[in-house]
Amino acid sequence: MKPAAFDYHAPGTVEEAVALLAELGDDAKVLAGGQSLIPMLALRLTAFDHLVDVCRIPELQGVQQRDGGVRIGAAVRHAQVGTSPEVAAAAPLLTLATPLVGHFQIRNRGTLGGAIAHADPAAEYPAAALALDATMDIASPTGRRTLTAQEFFTDLWTTAMEPDEMLVGVTFPAWGGRSGFAVEEFARRHGDYAIAGAEVAVELDETDRVRRCAIGLVALGPTPERPREAEAELVGRPVSEIDPAEVGRLAMAGLTAVTSDGNGSADYRRRVGAAMVARAWTRAVADASTEGAA
Repeated sequence: MKPAAFDYHAPGTVEEAVALLAELGDDAKVLAGGQSLIPMLALRLTAFDHLVDVCRIPELQGVQQRDGGVRIGAAVRHAQVGTSPEVAAAAPLLTLATPLVGHFQIRNRGTLGGAIAHADPAAEYPAAALALDATMDIASPTGRRTLTAQEFFTDLWTTAMEPDEMLVGVTFPAWGGRSGFAVEEFARRHGDYAIAGAEVAVELDETDRVRRCAIGLVALGPTPERPREAEAELVGRPVSEIDPAEVGRLAMAGLTAVTSDGNGSADYRRRVGAAMVARAWTRAVADASTEGAA
C-alpha cells in the first residue's frame, strides 16, 4: 500500500516549524526519522494532510556536554547517539541501549527525539529517559518549556505535548562516582520489539552500599515504567546482601497495567520482566564494582 496524499513541509528553524504546527492544527504531523510514522502511513493505519520534516533544522542537531550531563538534539540519529563519546561518558545507559533499537538501517535513520516523542513503551530510549531523569526541551509558538520524563509520558503513544509543540532536545544528567549500567531485554528475534526489558543504573558508596539506583522497564505497561518503590527498598543496603531475583520481584510488584497480547500473557511478561531486571542488576553492580576497583 501507499500513504494517502499529503503536503510536505521542510522548515529551516524551530520557530517556522511550530508556526506551521499551529497553523495546520490536527492535520499536521512532525516527521523526524520516520521509522515508525512512515510504515504506519504506508499501511493506512493513520493519515495526515501535512508532514512537517524537522530533520534539517540546525538547532535539533548535535550532542553537547551541559551542566555535568549531556544534551542531545531531537534530530540526532540513533547511530550517532550510540557512537558519541559525550553520551558514553555522561549517559552510558543510552550507549548500551542503542544496539537494541531495531536494525542498523533503522538506527541510521531514526532519531532520538522521534523515538521519545513517539512514546512507545516497548522502545528503549523512553525507558532510559525515565530511568535517568531526563528533561525534555519543548518549543511552541508562545515560547519554551521543560518537562521531566515523568511528566512527559502520559499514556500509550501519548505525551504531554500540545498539538502546536515539538521536542527540541533532551538533557540527561550524568551519574558520577562508582556507577554501573546495564540493559537486558528479551525479544523473539534481534530487532523485534521486546517482550519485556530492563535498563538499570546503580551507584555504590565507599562501603559497597547502594547510594542510588534507577530501573527503567520496557514493554511492561502503557508507558515506560519506573518502579520507584523498589528502588527505595534497595538504597542504603549492602550490595552483597541483595539477591538479584529479589530486585526482579520488587520491580514487578507495583505493576498494575501489564497486558496480554500475541507475545504472551501478562503473567508471562512479568516473569520475563523480573528475569531481565535481575540480569541487568547483576551486570550493573559488576560494572559499578569494576569502576571502584579501577
